[in-house]
Amino acid sequence: MITGGPGTGKTSCIEALKARGYTCFDEVSRAVILKAREQGIEQLFLTEPLRFSEMLLEGRKAQHNEALEHSGSLLFLDRGLPDVLAYMDYKAEAYPDSFTEACIAHPYTQVFVLAPWEAIYQSDNERYETFEQAEAIHQHLLDAYTRFGYQLHDVPFGSVEARIDFILNAIH
Repeated sequence: MITGGPGTGKTSCIEALKARGYTCFDEVSRAVILKAREQGIEQLFLTEPLRFSEMLLEGRKAQHNEALEHSGSLLFLDRGLPDVLAYMDYKAEAYPDSFTEACIAHPYTQVFVLAPWEAIYQSDNERYETFEQAEAIHQHLLDAYTRFGYQLHDVPFGSVEARIDFILNAIH
């Protein structure tokens, strides 16, 4: 599983892994954001963070369960369930115990973390955070995954190919 704050290069790494033939699951939040926009809600996370997070949690649980069907094969997910808690903590929003329970019930084998990288950071229609906010979110991600006992692999800055090589070498 690959995680990191906004604009860290996660999606580029996932796309590169796909190009190398690995099974990868895309980030759920963009689909949730687009669905909300179709319903006339511009920034669901900002207006209804709990509802947005519940939708993300359900999507990530479904991805996790689907990934289990690929037992024995190496695959990657773009973000995991603890990301939901990290973002809620970042917003200082309360969430039900079921969020924590979902994180415990859906563990990951390995977690690779990409740190904020100012040189590649860009905002877009779904990514509205500043670089400074991305750094704060990154710390909440580290805290959330550490809270669930994960040993985190910090992926160094570098080309997408170098980052992918680092991830694959850490697994093999």
